Amino acid sequence: MAFSFTNSKDRTYYLHMKETQLKNGRNQTIYFFAKEVKDGALDAVPAGYEVSESRNGLPVLKKTK
Repeated sequence: MAFSFTNSKDRTYYLHMKETQLKNGRNQTIYFFAKEVKDGALDAVPAGYEVSESRNGLPVLKKTK
């Protein structure tokens, strides 16, 4: 089951992960939220991160302090 987050506007978003290669050849992991479950959906928030909500209601993943 994919990790879901319901914002203050009662909309549900699902957490996803994608591995990309940058122009310099380095690999980077990208975390993002989508309205539907797609390939790359995660079951839980990665260690060291937390979910918060931006002003316009979109969920964002932030590193914990």
